[in-house]
Amino acid sequence: MNYLVLTKTGGAILGPVAQILGYIMDALFRFTSMFGVMNIGLCIILFTLVVKILMFPLTIKQQKSSKLMSVMQPEIQAIQNKYKGKTDNDSMMKMKVETDAVYEKYGTSMTGGCLQLIIQMPILFALYRVIYNIPAYVSTVKDYFMNVVYSISNTSSAASLSEGAATSLLNFANDNNVVLTGMNAIGDLTGVTGEALGNKMVDILYKLNPAQWNLLGQAFPDSAQVIADNSATIERMNSFMGINLATNPWQGLVPSLAWLIPIAAGLSQWYSTKLMTANQQTQSEEAPGGQMMKQMNVMMPLMSVFFCFTFPAAVGIYWVASSAFQIIQQIGVNSYLNKIDIDEMVKTNIEKANKKRARKGLPPQKINQNASANLKAYQAKADQEEEQRTEKMEKVKKQVKESSNYYNDNAKPGSLASKANMVAKYNEKHNK
Repeated sequence: MNYLVLTKTGGAILGPVAQILGYIMDALFRFTSMFGVMNIGLCIILFTLVVKILMFPLTIKQQKSSKLMSVMQPEIQAIQNKYKGKTDNDSMMKMKVETDAVYEKYGTSMTGGCLQLIIQMPILFALYRVIYNIPAYVSTVKDYFMNVVYSISNTSSAASLSEGAATSLLNFANDNNVVLTGMNAIGDLTGVTGEALGNKMVDILYKLNPAQWNLLGQAFPDSAQVIADNSATIERMNSFMGINLATNPWQGLVPSLAWLIPIAAGLSQWYSTKLMTANQQTQSEEAPGGQMMKQMNVMMPLMSVFFCFTFPAAVGIYWVASSAFQIIQQIGVNSYLNKIDIDEMVKTNIEKANKKRARKGLPPQKINQNASANLKAYQAKADQEEEQRTEKMEKVKKQVKESSNYYNDNAKPGSLASKANMVAKYNEKHNK
């Protein structure tokens, strides 16, 4: 399926990832179809479960790293408080050395938990692309839309679609207030032909609600039967608990059943976040990022509610399913993390670091000794510089005192006689 690489938003990284996820979802759809169940909502839930299972090892690593960071946080915060308000180079260097010593002590680094996030981010972005536009990635679902495309364009294959073949469909969408916004420029058909044009037409059709499908049959009377047959199947596939997954829950101020999706998304994400942070030490609001983290724990669920109101309901179903599985998974993860011995975790981290060093031909890293040596070396240098400054100040002070004693000899300091004596001795000294 070449649809992904033809879209304007198909990035070099997200493209292949989304395509793989699309194959997984298509396989799930075919599996449920074997039992007579052709429902995109159910498919999204199963799809979310599979992705959660596949990403579980990364989730464990990330949360173990977060737990270790929460244990380290008081020590790091103490160092930050120690140098709070000090912006000179010496203080900044000392703070860095002491902070590095804490990370070395626990056998980790500042980027210890970043790798898992870097790996997960393309997967998460690709997930939203797949869920946002199901027919683009699930070929079994796409076939029903293509049947309508072939009928209204009077063609038998996507390759036969020429520029202008979708003009009537685009005009219908504009006349009936079909929202042509999304992750792709759906309404821009300039210069588009062949399979790319077929994909654009599928994008438009995927935006139709049941009432608009009926109007489409009236607009294309020669294709009315084909539209009726395929739209009935599409409506069954897109209906989940009476909610059309292709439309946004927000259709005005009138409440509807679809409003339950964004509300459930916000509540489930809030509880999931609460469980995730329950196994970590509470971070002080005075610590860098502490206040921001507290605000994010509130803002993210609220943002979920907003986005789920404005995105197709299919995205909201994924969001709810993801948070629900996360809650179940988090209960098990918390139980596991509570049994972990931090000392054993640190020992394991050091052993892994030494294996990597061995592969590079480097000697084993003695964490505590190295951390102490680095700190002592910097402290010794700082002490030496301080000693040199003190000696220099003492020397200057001694010179000033000797000079004052010489010029004030036999006269009251500050008197006229002392000043005259000073001039005389100055001349005597320089006339020698």
